[in-house]
Amino acid sequence: MSQSMVRTGIAALAALIVAAMLLIGVLPWLASTQIVRDRIAYELSLWSGYRVSLGEAPVLHVWPTFSATLTDVALHEWASTDAPPVIEADRVDVELSALAALRGNVVFSSLSISQPLLRLTRPGSVIDLPASPGGGRMMHAVETARAVIANNPGSPDLGALPSNAFGTVEFKEGRIVLDRGRGGEQNLVTGLAGRISWPALNRQATLSASGIWRGESISVEGSSQQPLVLLAGGNAPARVALKSAPLNASFEGVANLSENSFFDGAMSLSSPSLRRALEWSQTNIAAGAAIGSITATSKMTGNAKLLKFDTLEIDLGGNVGKGVLNAAFADVPGINGTLAFDKLDLGSFLAAFTPLATGRADIHDEIDTAFAEQLNLDVRLSAANATLGRITMSEVAATAQIKAGLTVFDISDATAFGGTLQTGMRIDRVEEGKAVEMRLLAEEVDAAAFAKIFGDTRLSPQGKANVSLMLKGTGTDWNTVLGNSQGSVTATLGAGTVNGFNLAAFTERLKEGDFFSLAEVTDGSLAVRGFDLKATVTSGVARVEKANLLLENRIIAVEGIAPYFGRALALSGDIAPVNADGAQGEPEASFFIGGAWDAPFVSPMRRLGDLDPANE
Repeated sequence: MSQSMVRTGIAALAALIVAAMLLIGVLPWLASTQIVRDRIAYELSLWSGYRVSLGEAPVLHVWPTFSATLTDVALHEWASTDAPPVIEADRVDVELSALAALRGNVVFSSLSISQPLLRLTRPGSVIDLPASPGGGRMMHAVETARAVIANNPGSPDLGALPSNAFGTVEFKEGRIVLDRGRGGEQNLVTGLAGRISWPALNRQATLSASGIWRGESISVEGSSQQPLVLLAGGNAPARVALKSAPLNASFEGVANLSENSFFDGAMSLSSPSLRRALEWSQTNIAAGAAIGSITATSKMTGNAKLLKFDTLEIDLGGNVGKGVLNAAFADVPGINGTLAFDKLDLGSFLAAFTPLATGRADIHDEIDTAFAEQLNLDVRLSAANATLGRITMSEVAATAQIKAGLTVFDISDATAFGGTLQTGMRIDRVEEGKAVEMRLLAEEVDAAAFAKIFGDTRLSPQGKANVSLMLKGTGTDWNTVLGNSQGSVTATLGAGTVNGFNLAAFTERLKEGDFFSLAEVTDGSLAVRGFDLKATVTSGVARVEKANLLLENRIIAVEGIAPYFGRALALSGDIAPVNADGAQGEPEASFFIGGAWDAPFVSPMRRLGDLDPANE
């Protein structure tokens, strides 16, 4: 190595040492200059567009980094002198550029804010916003971006966007409040902590934050490749994810947060409890006995007023389906669309809207249709297999509708009990409480399976049956509705058998002339040509106009009443021959059936003559 090169290296090293010594010597002077101190508040104002006030003069630090500490920082609207600050903080630590300070300038590289408070006063298209600044570099950058977007909304010139350096903002122990004016302030988020990283205004920005919202700990992660375009009301790529105990949700795609908001991307959400998620969301939608968990993914398009989920895959408490749903956000939000399930528990689905009486334990429960006041719903459902209580169905087509206090659920077609089934329920509000209409139509169903499902375990008819039930009533609970219901019941049974009835024992007990329990003559079966039932229901009392059991050459005919309240029976019957031409002869025996529905007794009304059960 030549001596000249050595001398050059030594000179360069000496120059660096001298420069470092000069910088170390100059920095204390910089720290004492009032120019830099004054410029800090001024620079904050230039960036934010707000009037900045400090409780005390900034304290400058030279080591280990050139920085400043600001206390009691407040950012005010320029035009308002009596309004509370838009943003305030107990302390702000600012990292500064030493080289810029040598020129008397202030350049921030990062801010760390302790106990910040952000006040929201303006309603936005998607979220509430703070008061608008009167200007500033950030507002100027947004306005410039708006002009760039206006020149070519479909493909703005991103190279024309401002490229000012921004930096990193960290915050901890913060709050976001909603300023209600004279109504005071409401805490929206507390315990707020996080970080915003935005190297330059024309580069990607990321957000990471956590806090407590509506009593639950949440974390939010977000990013955008074009954040300035997003702030300026243009379409920009965006990603956001919310995590909390009641609900997890995410969106990734293109977003627009302007007054004419727009979203197009992939969304997902999941919650272990739909009820808890609805309560936490404070949407004034109260789920009924609610579907438990919910998981959904879909492509999402639309705006803040109407969203469409057109590739929806949803799991409602284990009911997995696909379809298309539209969600409208108005004073009363609405959902409409179609969903197709492989398997569907219709009971849990209905329970999300109104409590169903699934047994005597909850027959006195109030019919709560508050959900129908808070949501408009029109959803077409289909299921390859479905259950409704103990009823198992296949190839189900159904509709659920809710609007203005009216709840309608209708199964227009289903295969069940080996035949077809149609059923529906309509609940509307009236002065007396709720007006309820119920209907059921079953055709060519397995009579034994049908009777078992609806609670008749004593008599088991074997054969094909047709059943029609129409009821309507009013009241505040299911018991009252059924107790004053009006309607009709008809049923027919084709040729078959009736298990659980011993005609020989029945007639023998009638001959004895004493009353007896119907349960004493259930150890047998009876071949029948058919059964025909017709009854009308008035004020909760079923009047059996005809209940004819057709035997080979006889008929057992029953009529009477069966009131709902009291669960009693008052039926009279005859056993009469049927001639070869089908004409009914004089009754050979008459009887009375009384007692309770679940414990009927029989009493003869006249002595039997020469009635031979063997002829049946």
